[in-house]
Amino acid sequence: MNINYTIKNNLCTGCGICEGACPTSSISMSVKNGIFIPVLNGDSCISSNGCHRCYDTCPGIGIDLQKMAEKSFYSPEIQEDEKIGKYINCYTGHSNEYDIRYHCASGGVLSQFLIWLLEKKIIDGAVVTSFDPNFELWVNSYIAKSKEEILAAKSSKYAPVTLNQAIDDIKKDEGKKFVIVGLPCHIHGFRKYEVLDKKFKDKILGYFGIYCSSGRSFNMTEYIFNSRSLPLQNLSYFSYRDEGCLGSMKIVYTDSLDIFKEEYTSYYKLRSIFVPHRCMFCIDHFNELSDVSFGDIHISPYKEDKIGINSIVSRTPFFDKLLNDAAKENIISLNLLDKDTLIASQIMSKKKERNGTFMKVANFLGQKTPSYDYRCNDKQKVKSIVAYFHTKIQMFVGFHKSLWFLIPLIKNK
Repeated sequence: MNINYTIKNNLCTGCGICEGACPTSSISMSVKNGIFIPVLNGDSCISSNGCHRCYDTCPGIGIDLQKMAEKSFYSPEIQEDEKIGKYINCYTGHSNEYDIRYHCASGGVLSQFLIWLLEKKIIDGAVVTSFDPNFELWVNSYIAKSKEEILAAKSSKYAPVTLNQAIDDIKKDEGKKFVIVGLPCHIHGFRKYEVLDKKFKDKILGYFGIYCSSGRSFNMTEYIFNSRSLPLQNLSYFSYRDEGCLGSMKIVYTDSLDIFKEEYTSYYKLRSIFVPHRCMFCIDHFNELSDVSFGDIHISPYKEDKIGINSIVSRTPFFDKLLNDAAKENIISLNLLDKDTLIASQIMSKKKERNGTFMKVANFLGQKTPSYDYRCNDKQKVKSIVAYFHTKIQMFVGFHKSLWFLIPLIKNK
């Protein structure tokens, strides 16, 4: 078995970890129809000789979420919730540096905490992702080793992210410690990979996860630019979320003094149209295998804040203490949050139930789906079945540019 199984069955998340895991450098990531897909060089692949590292590390085929969590989080302080997973504490918080709080998504705790860890020399770098106007499709992942490099990766990326170079880049820095920032699929893949590579595992101090309702294809960005008659060339800055809690899309060009801005609420309904196929089957909203998870908090009174507030989930005593140390130094503000309030603030906390039903529908239709060791009982199965076909129709439009003229008609339905 190799990564071709994942590609053939449309299970790829585009995470890129298979490229770093391959011992013969036989895999490279390319972009096809708006998403990252691995390309396998069959001439140098040694799967016929028994190598299946790409398959073993692939998060697309699934992961034993509960078993991996048991191995990763075993402190006596650990609590457990069926939606959040294992955790020690839930918090709300924000950066105490106004510019970081205002310009980074939802309060800037992730960016501020990474900066503090770097300046305290607790870590030597962090794998982050930025929009890069000089890169092929405006995303570029790298190891940030300064405040400036951390802040260059601020805010949300509603686009595919591949961390295909992370393993090689981390291995090059001997004697260093790193944090990897990623979505659930990235963290799942790295957790699987570190089982095979102890040297890599020893260099990872922790995983910082972003809550994820689902990914988006590059087609979403292309559609937004085209539908607003905005050029794709000469970009100097692009962010989906800047200036405030939910914020606004902000676009700046090198050859113009004009700045394009658009409120988040005016385009967020597009997101379900550009969901990659594999994201329909993910059951991990809160990034349950990360040491610390970060996200928004869409519930009163927090959603009335216009500057920025994060919700945070800590899962290890080590990072829980560091978060509180940063708060004691007045780097961040941190307040305990009831888990039920956190869950109520996240509309996609229902992913385990809904997407579990999605998998059953797909299996009934003869499709392959990922394998997990955990599913909640879906009490709204009929609603979820309807949602499956509704989502598939939207996705069909999103992945066929000739049908994009229909998007204004369906985005609010």
